[in-house]
Amino acid sequence: MKIAFIFPGQGAQYVGMGKELYNHYPIIRKIFDNTDQILNEKFVELIFNGTNDNIKRTENTQPGILMVSIAISELLKTEGIIPAMTAGLSLGEYSALVAAKSISYDEALHLVRKRGQLMNMAVPAGKGMMAAVLGLDKEILLSCCQKASEYGTVTIANYNCPGQLVLSGEVTAMNKACQLAKEAGARRVVPLQVSGPFHSPLLESAGNALAAELVNAVIHEPEIPVVSNVTARPVHTCEDIRKMLAQQVTHSVRWEDSMRYMLSQGVDTFIEVGPGKTLSGFMKKIDIHATVYNVEDLNSLYITLESITKELEAGLWT
Repeated sequence: MKIAFIFPGQGAQYVGMGKELYNHYPIIRKIFDNTDQILNEKFVELIFNGTNDNIKRTENTQPGILMVSIAISELLKTEGIIPAMTAGLSLGEYSALVAAKSISYDEALHLVRKRGQLMNMAVPAGKGMMAAVLGLDKEILLSCCQKASEYGTVTIANYNCPGQLVLSGEVTAMNKACQLAKEAGARRVVPLQVSGPFHSPLLESAGNALAAELVNAVIHEPEIPVVSNVTARPVHTCEDIRKMLAQQVTHSVRWEDSMRYMLSQGVDTFIEVGPGKTLSGFMKKIDIHATVYNVEDLNSLYITLESITKELEAGLWT
């Protein structure tokens, strides 16, 4: 068995995420309570008891998902589950880097909060949008984007898994691309409830500003491979990490390619670490033979620990 930790991105958040584990495990409480001190606010209270609208604000969503993901990651490590590789979807790449000891948790918290603020400021409200396109080949959707580009910027933002792609861009061009996708045979086209056209060239100003922030960030070479969203390959040097994190804001998320790379390196067990089961669903469509778990609460933790313990006892750990 060769395990990878995969970390969710924005959209996985919900009110009360992590609360059950917080009430049962001191290591979870320690990381959560430390987050309040780092951010100098009652952030945990917001995550546990805030409104959906507050938690969906990008500057809260990003540190919130990071906090839950890293706390669970550390809990799994104390239980003897150590990843051989990590990756994260968009925002989740920061969790992957923290888990690989490339960036400290404190540093990552400040970076993702700043990232959220910069992404929100990059495009005026109402100018951009995103939409999931289901059941259409990427070559056909790329053709739709090309035809719609005469109306403005539109691009494929996420290559999530077979049959699920995400568009991002300016509203007029997006509406045309979505219409063309439906006409080309897309099973469904679903507008996403997000605050901007993420992973598109429209966020160039945010990417440039984030690059300036990353210059002063303390970054180390990862202790285990971290697969980049931008290249679908591991990042090795500190400068590569800075470059990829800045580019990630405007470049497509190559999630399916990233997972296929991990599979090619012998990873056969994927644990989605943090809120939600979105990445688990993607993985099951990418490779039906891969073993997939998620850990976000007590029940999912117990299922994962019990299953992996049996594998360990059977001598299948590599």
